[in-house]
Amino acid sequence: MYNIILYYNFQHIDNVPKFCGEHRRKCRSLDLLGRVYVAEEGINGTLSGTAENIEEYKKFLRSLPGFEGTEFKEDISETIPFLKLIVKIRPEIVTLKADIPLDPNTEGGHHLSPEEWRKVMESGEGYVMIDTRNDYEWKVGHFDGALLPPLKNFYDFPQWLDEAKIDKNKKVLMYCTGGIRCEKFSVLMKKKGYKDVNQLHGGIINYAKEQDGAHYKGKCFVFDDRLTVPIEKDQKEPLTRCEITGEPCDQYLNCANPDCNKLFICSEEGARQMEGCCSDACKSSKRRRPFDPDNIYEPSRKWYHYFETK
Repeated sequence: MYNIILYYNFQHIDNVPKFCGEHRRKCRSLDLLGRVYVAEEGINGTLSGTAENIEEYKKFLRSLPGFEGTEFKEDISETIPFLKLIVKIRPEIVTLKADIPLDPNTEGGHHLSPEEWRKVMESGEGYVMIDTRNDYEWKVGHFDGALLPPLKNFYDFPQWLDEAKIDKNKKVLMYCTGGIRCEKFSVLMKKKGYKDVNQLHGGIINYAKEQDGAHYKGKCFVFDDRLTVPIEKDQKEPLTRCEITGEPCDQYLNCANPDCNKLFICSEEGARQMEGCCSDACKSSKRRRPFDPDNIYEPSRKWYHYFETK
């Protein structure tokens, strides 16, 4: 078994290249695989490795000035869900491209614990719930009654907010996978005059562990080789359907044509029909990857395009 951690910390870093280099060397020394983004505003990462090495990494990060209080969302997997280690510098640790300064440490929304979040949902109190994830994440699972803005990228949210005309006196709830997107978007909403802004502390992953996924339907999309993880307790049927056959399915696959590489919902039968491709045009491509009917979802582990959490 391997441990997986998801974490972030908005803490100013003076010498980003030095911090990034030291971080990369530490992760390599511990044989960790995953993805870590570093910027002046802080760090955002998801890593996997043995339980012992993950614990050593957590101690390392928390030993750095300003990062003592870093929180980690944790999970386990029978296999390491990453093929390599990426530690790189980014302009932002989560890309919003806002035109105004945002400081999640002092200006963000009120954090609701999973228990508090559930109580609000069950209270009958009026609110607007915003899912700050992308559409392909929403497809496989979401909270009851949540509003999904029809956007492909997280940095499109500021424009959507201006056009949505949500009542600024209305109670706002927002959530994402681990919490980082809400940190920035909640600041933006408060700066634009929204009075009662609240976010799910620790995101969907933390909520699932503490509240058994109550009021959440389906699975949660994750940015690693697992692609989705169970959230809804005793889920009976997928929320989505195979884009090839139409049968119930919530398994993602990347198109076998590397020039396309589309991430799409595909059942085993659909994959066999199209030999791992999303369309006839891609199926006829001379560059398409070999199809192995005995390991249909294995290409996702080898070729999955790791989108930045946009």
